Amino acid sequence: MTGTDASSAISNLPPRVAAVIVAAGRGVRAGGPVPKQYQEIAGKPVLARAVEQFRAHPAVDSIVVVISPEDSALAEAVLPGDVARVFGGASRDASVRAGLAALPDGIGHVLIHDGARPLVPAEVIDRVLSALRTSDGAAPALAVTDALWRGERGNVGAPTPRDNLYRAQTPQGFDLAAIRAAHAAHPGGAADDVEVALAAGLDVAIVEGHEDNLKVTLPGCFARAERILSEGKQMDVRLGNGYDVHRFGPGDHVMLCGVAVPHGRGLQGHSDADVGMHAITDAIYGALAEGDIGRHFPPSDPQWKGAASEIFLRHAAGLCAARGYAIANVDCTLVCERPKIGPHAGAMRAALSAILGTGTDRISVKATTSERLGFTGREEGIAALATATLVSQCVADR
Repeated sequence: MTGTDASSAISNLPPRVAAVIVAAGRGVRAGGPVPKQYQEIAGKPVLARAVEQFRAHPAVDSIVVVISPEDSALAEAVLPGDVARVFGGASRDASVRAGLAALPDGIGHVLIHDGARPLVPAEVIDRVLSALRTSDGAAPALAVTDALWRGERGNVGAPTPRDNLYRAQTPQGFDLAAIRAAHAAHPGGAADDVEVALAAGLDVAIVEGHEDNLKVTLPGCFARAERILSEGKQMDVRLGNGYDVHRFGPGDHVMLCGVAVPHGRGLQGHSDADVGMHAITDAIYGALAEGDIGRHFPPSDPQWKGAASEIFLRHAAGLCAARGYAIANVDCTLVCERPKIGPHAGAMRAALSAILGTGTDRISVKATTSERLGFTGREEGIAALATATLVSQCVADR
């Protein structure tokens, strides 16, 4: 490649992008013991969530967070080490100027964002950056859809047309050199950076915003943000299967799904040989990718000889809960000619419900024969098959 070709290739590269996140305000209307940007939403500070959105975006090369000197310790605890921070001024536009001045060399476009907007979706950032290819500035907004009134002493004065009215959001993106010059020429007191840009004669494109991109302002905003995060969770569903067999031997009952069922013979095994509970336990372990009963309760260990199978099932259920899963349903099929299962199915479901902490309406116990075929048909033993469905809510952190 010649020197001319190399220069041409470099000039065709997209401008480097930086984000200035303004978080120097006090946010008194939100209440709380610390400024709103350091209060938590679903266990994570508002400012930390806002910064994460830009750190995770592949087009953003660097980030500067503008903080108040009073909040240095709070910011230190919240911000990652690779995020630069600078002290802001007495007004929002003064803080923005400080952030713009702190940007590294080589930045072409800047995204100016409110630190109190923790949930800006990546697609909003994408739309702003895309519009900057053809405009000096770009800002996300949502069209006003409600009727508007002017108020007079607490009463409706007159309706106001809502045509071409928008609710402004951030990040507001600009050519860096242009917005620096616009701020240098502005007398101050602007509501946002679009106002500064317009005063300097810059063209600012409107791109589609997002309802999730709320600005935390009042105490109720925290609950609303948590609801948005909850709605954005991704469902994690796991399915496990279990199968077990035990042969008949001497005895006067069989243990099936936690119920002693009278029978002329018993089931043989290292524990109490509850074939149904064993199959269900293995189904839960399988859904968790945790092996089988033998892995957790080795038959070579004498302490488990004759043990009640509910010990195994409780362990599986506890492991399920510890991993953040709930048991959505269990389905167990017992395969035998005798004893008859139907008269005991209700008691079995109740016993399983008490152990699993799952309603009986989510537990199925049923039986079938093998039409006199195979070992179950010859009444040499009982087989059980089980399926367990586990459900977890995994937050996709924004």
